[in-house]
Amino acid sequence: MNSVPPPGDGLIGLSQRQPPANAQAEQALLGALLANNKAYERVSEFLAPEHFAHAVHGRIYAAIQRRIEAGQLADAVTLRAEFEHSGVLQEVGGSAYLAELLTAMVGIINAGEYGRVIHDAWLRRQLIDLGETVVNRAFGAEAELGAKEQLEAAEQALFDLAKDGGSEGGFVTFGRALTEAVTMAEKAFTSGGGVSGLPSGLRDLDAKTGGLHPSDLVILAGRPGMGKTALATKIAFGAAKSLLRAAEDEHGPGAVPKGGCAIFSLEMSADQLATRLLSEEARVSGDRIRRGEIQQRDFDRFVEVSRELARLPLFIDDTPAITISALRTRCRRIKRTRGLDLIVVDYLQLMRPAAGSRPENRVQEISQITQGLKAIAKELAVPVIALSQLSRQVENREDKRPQLADLRESGSIEQDADMVMFVYRDDYYLKMQEPKAAGFDNGEKYENALAAWKERMEKAYNRADLIVAKQRHGPTGTIPLFFEAEFTRFGDLDIHHGGAHDGY
Repeated sequence: MNSVPPPGDGLIGLSQRQPPANAQAEQALLGALLANNKAYERVSEFLAPEHFAHAVHGRIYAAIQRRIEAGQLADAVTLRAEFEHSGVLQEVGGSAYLAELLTAMVGIINAGEYGRVIHDAWLRRQLIDLGETVVNRAFGAEAELGAKEQLEAAEQALFDLAKDGGSEGGFVTFGRALTEAVTMAEKAFTSGGGVSGLPSGLRDLDAKTGGLHPSDLVILAGRPGMGKTALATKIAFGAAKSLLRAAEDEHGPGAVPKGGCAIFSLEMSADQLATRLLSEEARVSGDRIRRGEIQQRDFDRFVEVSRELARLPLFIDDTPAITISALRTRCRRIKRTRGLDLIVVDYLQLMRPAAGSRPENRVQEISQITQGLKAIAKELAVPVIALSQLSRQVENREDKRPQLADLRESGSIEQDADMVMFVYRDDYYLKMQEPKAAGFDNGEKYENALAAWKERMEKAYNRADLIVAKQRHGPTGTIPLFFEAEFTRFGDLDIHHGGAHDGY
């Protein structure tokens, strides 16, 4: 066989060793493909032209791949004609080299093993390149990246390599998929409430969605002041309570749940979030707590409620402007050490893409973040709820109810999400529309307008709408909720009595 020049010059400044490559395996595989095109079926799923260490071999494999996938014959004769026509025959070693590859061929049965040897060598070369980048950055090659940013960039690069090149994927038998589907249906059936996923703590939301499902990315959006954080906190709180209750039902009082809910609060600090939860459960206004206008009985109630809340499996991370790679690392750690059943991110637009990546624009940046959140949901098999802001175009419409098009950088968010929900309160906008006497030419018209406004306000009082605008696995529609502005507290709406009803 003709010798092929080495693929590289080794690691500069690190090692004079040659990067991993197996020229014999590459030649043998190409020979097998040229001799029997059916061998391609054994490597097509995971092997690409760039996986070959030698550019000539990658070029020949790309030509074979192109012809076979077009339904054409790929052998030494047809490839020679193609290379001749494009004027690159000598660049790939000429007719003699194509013919010589046939002498190195292996049987079709062994083609898959040779393909995996080539792929493994490529993965090792990528790891070497990654390691060299890490070392060079640590020596100051990119001075703008601090040590923490370098760690995040290295983790992101490793994750991308593992996601894109480390696993081959493959089919799941229909029988196995059916078994999982029946198991899910059985869970919903035995629960009595039709909830197959993680309960959210909101009766009507669970009835429409079946709970929060593993691997789902849920977007909860709304304009500022609508109560996005309060609703997300309520859902995380409800999920944590259901996990605690399940652990106690199985192991008795005092049992510790195997999983938990992680809240990444990029806007509020951990103590502010804890104060909000305490306010909701103790039913004392958060404003009064901040000003210290509480009585002894309120404080005693705090202590009692805080003991109950302390048992809930809730983890809060208030790192501002956290990157997607740092969030992934922390979620993996919680999953490994404590168990993880739900992730809440408040909110999406405050996150940063992976360190070291430089998106061209804001839309691309948000796209990287939503894709990263969806990848985390799938990798850890947990639902991820990400809060999102709505654009100001809502304020310019007469009908203020949000639509999918109102999502900021809506394309990527709407595309990557399995479910999109909007929180909307009519009273928020009605308050701004209170009639003023100066706007009417006589008192009677003003009184009539004021009476009509008061009637609308009365209907909207203590009510909120949760609009399910997109749901891949179920129906869309509007879910009415009870809302107490004093405690920024959401609950189930008792339609028959016009009040709140907490079923959890």
